[in-house]
Amino acid sequence: MPKKEEIQVRKNSSVNPIVVGALVGAGAGLVAAMLLRRRAAKKERESTLTITEGIKLGVLVFGLLRAIAALGDDD
Repeated sequence: MPKKEEIQVRKNSSVNPIVVGALVGAGAGLVAAMLLRRRAAKKERESTLTITEGIKLGVLVFGLLRAIAALGDDD
C-alpha cells in the first residue's frame, strides 16, 4: 500500500493571492481598455464612456468585489 503524502499549507502566505489578484486585475483592465478603444474607433467617437455607462460599470465592479469578499463566508 503506498504512503499517503501530506500537503503542507502555509497559513501566513498572503503575498501570493495579492500578486495573483493584481495580475488578474491588470489583465482585465487591459482587455477592458482595448475593448473600449475598439468600440470608440468603430463608432468614430472620442469619448468611449458616458456618465450612465460609468455608473453602471462602477456598480458592477463593487458588486463583483463584494461577491469575491464573501467567498470564504459559510454563515
